[in-house]
Amino acid sequence: MSKLLIVESPAKAKTIGKYLGSDYTVVASIGHVRDLPKSNKKAIDMEHFTPHYEVSAGKEKVLHEIEKLAKKSDEVLLATDPDREGEAIAWHIAQAVDFHGKPVRRVVFHEITKDAIVEALGHPREIDESLRRAQEARRVLDRLVGYDLSGVIWKKVRYGLSAGRVQSPALRIIVEREREIRAFTPERYFVITAETKTGSADLSLVCSEEPKGPGAAAEAERIVKTGKENPWHVVSVEETEAKRSPRAPFTTSTLQQAASTRLGFSPARTMRIAQKLYEAGLITYMRTDSTNLSKQAVGQIAGMIERTFGKEAVHIRTFATKSKNAQEAHEAVRPTDASRHAAGSTDEEKKLYGLVWARAVASQMADARVMRTKIVANIAAAAVAAAAPKSTGTQSIPDFQANGSRTIYRGWLEADPAAQGEDVELPKVSQGDPLTIVDISSQEKFTEPPSRYSEAGLVKELEKRGIGRPSTYASIIKTLEDREYVTKENRNLRPTDTGEVVSGFLEDNFGSYISDTFTAEMEDKLDLIADGKAQYEKTLSDFYKPFAKEVKAKDKLDKATTLGEADPRFTCPICGASMIIKLGRSGKFLSCSRYPDCTGALTIEGKELPKDKVIGIHPDTGSEITLKTGKYGPYVEMVMPADEEKPEKKSKKAPKPKLRRASVPKDVKPEDVTLDQAVHYLSLPRQLGVHPETGKIISASIGRFGPYIVHDGDFRSVKAPDDVYTIALERALEILREPKKRRGFARKKTA
Repeated sequence: MSKLLIVESPAKAKTIGKYLGSDYTVVASIGHVRDLPKSNKKAIDMEHFTPHYEVSAGKEKVLHEIEKLAKKSDEVLLATDPDREGEAIAWHIAQAVDFHGKPVRRVVFHEITKDAIVEALGHPREIDESLRRAQEARRVLDRLVGYDLSGVIWKKVRYGLSAGRVQSPALRIIVEREREIRAFTPERYFVITAETKTGSADLSLVCSEEPKGPGAAAEAERIVKTGKENPWHVVSVEETEAKRSPRAPFTTSTLQQAASTRLGFSPARTMRIAQKLYEAGLITYMRTDSTNLSKQAVGQIAGMIERTFGKEAVHIRTFATKSKNAQEAHEAVRPTDASRHAAGSTDEEKKLYGLVWARAVASQMADARVMRTKIVANIAAAAVAAAAPKSTGTQSIPDFQANGSRTIYRGWLEADPAAQGEDVELPKVSQGDPLTIVDISSQEKFTEPPSRYSEAGLVKELEKRGIGRPSTYASIIKTLEDREYVTKENRNLRPTDTGEVVSGFLEDNFGSYISDTFTAEMEDKLDLIADGKAQYEKTLSDFYKPFAKEVKAKDKLDKATTLGEADPRFTCPICGASMIIKLGRSGKFLSCSRYPDCTGALTIEGKELPKDKVIGIHPDTGSEITLKTGKYGPYVEMVMPADEEKPEKKSKKAPKPKLRRASVPKDVKPEDVTLDQAVHYLSLPRQLGVHPETGKIISASIGRFGPYIVHDGDFRSVKAPDDVYTIALERALEILREPKKRRGFARKKTA
């Protein structure tokens, strides 16, 4: 009996194909095959919130291939991913392909291993309508909210901006933290450190109290002076044995956080790598809220621990899943084979696999035991002062202390040594032991504002507040970056001017819809649809009807171009009037309050705006070359001469001049750009010549992702030592002849 098994990715198809016999043909849909059209007018029938799907661009061939293979098969099995998205893809395939009456069933597995696949094939089911409806509700809701909110922002803030149901609350969280940072008032304090010796060992101690407030400097000076003038001794030594328990196996959220902290991977990068590991059959499905491990997995891990670390290292644990919507039928992210200590075809895959392996194995191991030590010291006079009334203690100073620990049994740290951190080993001392003061000093410091969210920190915060779901965290952050609402600075997320303006506008006018409570409750309602406990149409109707009314009411708002009054120190450079803050294409700037009667403007820092500067005349075209500053920095521009062979079409409007622009390299100061340099920059794009086989032009230029050559839609990067300004036709042909590197696996051609 011939069976057709349909999955999403070619890589997944290749791995599964290894485990199945000749009775099975495995083919990939390559992700979603249908989606809502770009035009919102025909995307959704608002009477019943019925979506109208279209076959995605380029997927006609994929669907045709599936239909052709289905004709040769007796049964069709839809084996897309085990979540709402996978259920939706399976449903769309079933709707888009004519299977000619062949039985079409759904199979689900959480790991791509032979045992898991064979088990799944033995228990096919129907498509879960509740799951796929929940995905559809989320897709429709996001489209409706995104289009409506974006429309208001286009009208009231600036054309081209956008908003989203989940991204906007995430942006609000980042902006709120930025406001906290700006409002923060630093407070001065002093850290006092005493360097001492006990015998031949060094002991560094820190004052247990940090002098703060108006008299902090004098108090710090007194403590230092008193400490230098008196003998020291050990007041007390406390040793406490403590246990360190391992953490639960990874969920999607904790995997993204750990990969960010330990490996420096962004959430999006982590999910891409995890997807490859999953498709290669190395880890279980990476989109999960559950910390659960199957009995089979626990048994396999325990056996490996006993063989590798000893029987005493085994400690079977069950971890409570914190997410109230987690599906316990799902598992945590774990290796499919715990005996495989290392795996992956690339360095980054090996690193992430090692992280998953260590966390899963450590979760079933015994506690680590550490001895925590606290040494308290003070000047010898402090013992007398402590017994006397405080008013007589002019010589008394606060206690100084040192904290350290040593590991006495490693336990789970054997599997995950990177989680240990650095133990501070302290010298062996006893109460009353004298100490020799080597140096004592104070360092002035200031309290720090709350830190900006890292990507890992934001994921943790979103999860805590119930905003979004595991599969959406990476895309939320990526969307905010792509829209240029946030930028990354030292791995921290900082809102841009545009991001702050958009967030402020939404908070002022749609605050309830981007609040934590509302967003989390909406997620819960979507989960109820997935559980079959809520109706699709009623859920959307209850939300959208009042939302649409509120959006319509905002049409009466004034355009939100003015963001407040500027610092009174800054006045209009033309008329001397006060300035106001406005949002422009390049961010915030200062505009004359008398605009449009006066066009005076300054940068947000109060400096004069850079003016266009004519550098000179292009020697070949005779056109002026002008140095300008735009959204993406300085650039040079010139008007291209009219093409006499192609006369302009007759039009009532004056023809627009054809411009050529080129960015000024980042390492060149705009004021230093010479005419020769400008001509050099404007030489791109260059026509290198004609391809001998196709007769089509080969060009060289610089784009968003760097220097490249292009021929008939085939783009190739130009890398050193090749130079895009000097590369010749012959070298370009060599590059074009090289096999193009592609992601994933090419689909095999069928006979």
